[in-house]
Amino acid sequence: MDQSISLNKFISDTGYCSRRKADNLITQGRVLLNDRPAALGNRYKPGDTVEVDGSLITAAKKEKRVYLALNKPPGITTTTELHIKDNIISFVNYPQRIFPIGRLDKDSEGLIFLTNDGDIINKILRAANNHEKEYVVRVNKPINPAFVQQMSQGVPILDTRTLPCKVQMMGRQTFRITLTQGLNRQIRRMCEYLGYTVVGLQRVRIMNVRLDKLPLGKWRHLSEAEISFLKESVADSSKGRSESVPSAPRKKTATHTPAKELPKSGFTPENKPSAHKHKTAKPPAKDSKPRTGKTKTTEKPGRRENAVQKPAQSRKGKPSGPPKNAGKRRRG
Repeated sequence: MDQSISLNKFISDTGYCSRRKADNLITQGRVLLNDRPAALGNRYKPGDTVEVDGSLITAAKKEKRVYLALNKPPGITTTTELHIKDNIISFVNYPQRIFPIGRLDKDSEGLIFLTNDGDIINKILRAANNHEKEYVVRVNKPINPAFVQQMSQGVPILDTRTLPCKVQMMGRQTFRITLTQGLNRQIRRMCEYLGYTVVGLQRVRIMNVRLDKLPLGKWRHLSEAEISFLKESVADSSKGRSESVPSAPRKKTATHTPAKELPKSGFTPENKPSAHKHKTAKPPAKDSKPRTGKTKTTEKPGRRENAVQKPAQSRKGKPSGPPKNAGKRRRG
């Protein structure tokens, strides 16, 4: 029975880093497999030796799986780069090596996962699995039903259009939004497109895990029930790539109305119908001109008659016999 596993999975299972990071390390030539430079696609089997940057990584160093839920405060950067000030790893200061699942803007606060389980990181991050993330957002001015409708239907940003989502008014300047995708600064860009500025953003739920009463800046271990539900939710995540193919047509529709070319403020849904009326008014104007097929039919017969009067050309390009005989008769 083959007991080998992919090299990047082995490195991830030890808690050293995620699979994606392991692939980067392998590509950069920083990983040795049995004292030889490793390559993407290599597999690890029991007894092999693996080194990363000169440090031996073995299955014996594999640690217990860790799943944390952190209420990230504003000002903390979601990165594993320890040299960056106020990075999330140094802030949590957990005794084992852990990694954040996804990102949360530096200016934003709320729920974020950290773990040393590389498998679940990749599966949760696949947008095709439609994993819900819920936010409470406060903007700089009052919102209205038109704003809620436009946000829920999708907004053109970053050369694409956001997927339909759930939006609910909570107050004069506050709303709740549930997303299944994670574009860069998505909520902030969506609000900016409609002429609003986000002044407060908090993530309150990821899939089945809620922030609830977890104090700002504190973290807790996920419960066994929460972990089991997460694993069940991502069990079929390997199908995510094939399911993500239909997303291509959304990019095509977005190219007609890129965010840079459209007004970012004062936009209201009522402006759209008038634009369509102008587009549909042009074709009838062209079709209203009378098209007469008679002009073409009367010109063609005239051309045929002129063609008959010219002497017929032989294959060699010389005039045929009848015209020559006609010329001789004229001389006589």
